[in-house]
Amino acid sequence: MITLKNKIAVVTGVSRSTGIGTAICRSLASFGADIFFTHWSAFDAKEGNGLDPGWPEALKRELETIGVRAFHMEADLAKVESPSLIMDQAEQKLGTPAILINNATFESPANYKMLDALTLDNHYAVNVRGTILLTAEFARRFETNMPQGTVGRVIFMLSGGPDPNNLAYITTKSALTGIVEPLSVGLAHLNITVNGFNPGPTDSGWMNEDMKQHFLGMFPMGRIGTPQDAARGVALLVSDESQWITGQVIKSEGGFLGR
Repeated sequence: MITLKNKIAVVTGVSRSTGIGTAICRSLASFGADIFFTHWSAFDAKEGNGLDPGWPEALKRELETIGVRAFHMEADLAKVESPSLIMDQAEQKLGTPAILINNATFESPANYKMLDALTLDNHYAVNVRGTILLTAEFARRFETNMPQGTVGRVIFMLSGGPDPNNLAYITTKSALTGIVEPLSVGLAHLNITVNGFNPGPTDSGWMNEDMKQHFLGMFPMGRIGTPQDAARGVALLVSDESQWITGQVIKSEGGFLGR
């Protein structure tokens, strides 16, 4: 049986009730983990799927009713100081985290006609630089503060595919694949596992009905992936049952045929 009791998890990119980040928070909390999550409303207002007013605080209260501790903060991973600030707040509010779920992302559609340096830089700043720097800060504090023998978990939420209208997003999310294996080796002596997790197309609020019909035929199980599907897979990877799984990039896509 999975249990995460007495463990603290940091989950980035939790801003909407229908998002994968929210589903992950709920799942980890249901197994006993205390949750510190981040969100960035400025992105959701301009580039994302729209604001979900009041959701972070509503989710905090919901998680607390499960019986775990929960806190949250606004954090723009494009700012170089954000990784340290996130870890500072997590430690002050809850203690040193043993689990890091890198779910935050910057996404703005761009095909080859639209692609420019600013678009690439905006994606890189969050999806690659900010995410990797947060992971490094997490590992350093884990090494300093955790008793010897404590196990840790890092998950990079990944994406990919042949979408020609999402070149910057797919390129930068795919770039994280390259750090999974070498970082898993670098952190193995700390008992921290590092894995990538690609949930495939997930109905997390960005699909309209036409999109859903387009994707539906590509799933041989007869339905589109849900945030809960992703959350169940992540919960397994951060559990004690997965201590020997590290350095892997796992596709959890329900047999998706779209590649």
